Amino acid sequence: MKFSDLFVLSTRMFKARTSRTFLTILGMSVGIGAIVFLVSLGYGLQDTILQKITTSDSLLTLDVTPEQTSSGSIGQEALDKIKKIGGVAEVSPSYQLNAQGKMDNLVTDLSATVVDSEYLKLSGTQLAQGRIINDDEPQGIIVSTSVSQIFGKNAGEIIGKTMTFTFSLPENGNSDQGNSLTATNTKQYASSQPFTVIGVVDSSDSSIYINTRAMKDISISNFDEAKVKCVNSGVMGAVDSQLTQMHFSVSSLSQTVDQANQVFRIIRMVLMLFGVIALVVSAIGMFNTMTITLLERTEEIGIMKSIGASDQMISMMFVMEATIMGLLGGLVGIAIGYLEGKIFNLVINLIASHFGGQQVNLFSSPLWFVSSVIAFSAVVGFITGVIPARRASKIDPLDALRYK
Repeated sequence: MKFSDLFVLSTRMFKARTSRTFLTILGMSVGIGAIVFLVSLGYGLQDTILQKITTSDSLLTLDVTPEQTSSGSIGQEALDKIKKIGGVAEVSPSYQLNAQGKMDNLVTDLSATVVDSEYLKLSGTQLAQGRIINDDEPQGIIVSTSVSQIFGKNAGEIIGKTMTFTFSLPENGNSDQGNSLTATNTKQYASSQPFTVIGVVDSSDSSIYINTRAMKDISISNFDEAKVKCVNSGVMGAVDSQLTQMHFSVSSLSQTVDQANQVFRIIRMVLMLFGVIALVVSAIGMFNTMTITLLERTEEIGIMKSIGASDQMISMMFVMEATIMGLLGGLVGIAIGYLEGKIFNLVINLIASHFGGQQVNLFSSPLWFVSSVIAFSAVVGFITGVIPARRASKIDPLDALRYK
């Protein structure tokens, strides 16, 4: 018997028992749809959260700070040594100052972080609005949403506003104690030019970011922190080891991301478990359908065997029928899960927009996951058809012909 003949016989039930076959496929689709919906939700939440805290540059960056037992700062000499480490692509230091900011006759105490144009990119900082610090706008600053609220403005309203600052500096321009925020002997320095707000970062801290170029009148050679970007992920471990040997504390956002990925992996497994439960129920329904099909076609099997059909051909016919139903169930299930996700995401975004929140995409389905679901559904169909197929292949032709 040709394969095409087997295929025709395997799909004959789609015409002979249309309603029952459709309901069986639909039951399978519900289980597959539940898996697609729940696991896609897990992937979507993971992508949404990680996009908020990471950039491609930040995943290659090490956060370097002085050890607690050291002087408490990173000197210029140490920065020069870090730049010479093999595998280091870029070093971006920063230091902090206490400041008083003034806007529209309102004055407030702030924490100012002085950075270069690459620092925020390497730290993975995401702006709520506006643009990042750049060398074309040395007087441009970034403020937190908390600062904008202090001045009675939202993120959009504060962009373009000007501010003046008075900074508290260590008396010698450097802090021997390390962090300039903790220096005991300070002097006041008033900025000669106003600063313009060019961006807003979502934070509850009363903090601002200032371009290093705008602070060129201040001589600072001891820094609180440095961002060290590596050429690739493969050298991060070696660079980390060398920095540790230089008595620095080293951490990286990639470690946090790895931990978050492990958590989301567990979440996806739990969500998938609920979907698998629905799939098991669907598989039982398919097994029941195949068993009923076997009983209905017993006489037909006897006729086929009497004219020369082998046990293997009979078995393949039943297995192929179950596999086709499983495959179709997987395809329809993916469509159901996709539509459920789109509808759910639309409702959530409508609610978020109503309350002033940002729209997000809560669902993500990698291509390999969709392909795996299709293959998995076909395997489930195959498994449910194995036992009825074996029973069909072992039926005695004479008994089958006498079966009523």
